[in-house]
Amino acid sequence: MSDIEQHGVLHQRLTDLTRALRQLHKSLIDAATRDFGEPVGSALEHLQLITNHPHFAWLLKLSGAMAELDERLDDTERPLDGASANGLRQGIEALIGPAAPVDADFRDKYTALLHASPDVVMAHGAVRQRLDALGPRPPAAKAQA
Repeated sequence: MSDIEQHGVLHQRLTDLTRALRQLHKSLIDAATRDFGEPVGSALEHLQLITNHPHFAWLLKLSGAMAELDERLDDTERPLDGASANGLRQGIEALIGPAAPVDADFRDKYTALLHASPDVVMAHGAVRQRLDALGPRPPAAKAQA
């Protein structure tokens, strides 16, 4: 397979990962909203809660990882290669597992919703499949798993 074909395959797999991450993010927001315990009002009020209320602040870590992946996919001057993709993968796995957590608060809240919501479980499984499609984890990431 040529370098161009390999880049195309990697780009498609990472694009598939972004879609799976968006669904996971939505499932987490929905589950966290149910746990919020108060009516959220309009869609705009809900968005303001998600971006500004401490109850949802932990989700900003995943939002940031998703934004970084989207930016890298759109960057034509620095196309993603295997090493860059592994770095992004390690960042995501440090949030959702199996790598050692970079943020214990995020991992605790994530794990609680993973146990409480079938939608989060399904979305997590889809993200894991997309991460696994990137190939084997680098040795350093395997050691932490």
